[in-house]
Amino acid sequence: MVNAAGKFGPYSQPGPAQPAPVAAVRDAHLLPGRGQTGSELVRSRVALRVRLKSVSPGDRLPDAGVLAEELGISEITVRRALEGMCQDGLLDRRRGRAGGTFVAPDWDAVVALMHDTDTAAALDAFHLLLECGLVAHGTGEVPDGRLDGLRALVDEMDLSDDPARLRELETRFHLDLAEALGGAGIREFAADLLGRQCLVLPAPEPALVRARNRCHADLLTELRRGAMDPAVRAVKAHQHARPDASPT
Repeated sequence: MVNAAGKFGPYSQPGPAQPAPVAAVRDAHLLPGRGQTGSELVRSRVALRVRLKSVSPGDRLPDAGVLAEELGISEITVRRALEGMCQDGLLDRRRGRAGGTFVAPDWDAVVALMHDTDTAAALDAFHLLLECGLVAHGTGEVPDGRLDGLRALVDEMDLSDDPARLRELETRFHLDLAEALGGAGIREFAADLLGRQCLVLPAPEPALVRARNRCHADLLTELRRGAMDPAVRAVKAHQHARPDASPT
């Protein structure tokens, strides 16, 4: 099945599932700098797969045709993007019967060389804007039960000691939050944004994830109460959370 965001152009899926106040995020030019090219989309989605543990360093990626169908872009664009990632050291190309395109074993070390403070700050600010808009519009409109999965992620983060698992769970929280408040199309948009962040922003330390998880918990509490202003404050507190500080 073709990804809806790609089928209709970046973030332009129509339909009632997307609330009006966040409809503007469907315009790709609103992303920091400019909208992603097809090649950049591939890079961000591969990075997101690694963060979510869909693939790990050393694992084989799906074939270019499968990725092209998932993303709604041409196979040749995917092939060129994967070749570029091989040149950058993010991926390895292997030939032969057991060949294919693999996540480089030293993925983390290569990504660390790509960190970009300015781009990371712009993406972080845009993500804050997106979530504040979603929360402001969705408070009081979330059906019973829709936040249960998010609460389960918060509870699991509280119990986990594994750094990679904590980062995975936090990323899943923000993806699921986007879908709970904005629908499947907004989730696709958030996936592109979070994937880009994975490439330019250092992976958070466990203590930071736990500090931000207190903000996650506060956000869910306020969403259940239908309290918009405190919910928005919880989103903002997440961005400024520190390992030794409680959200305010």
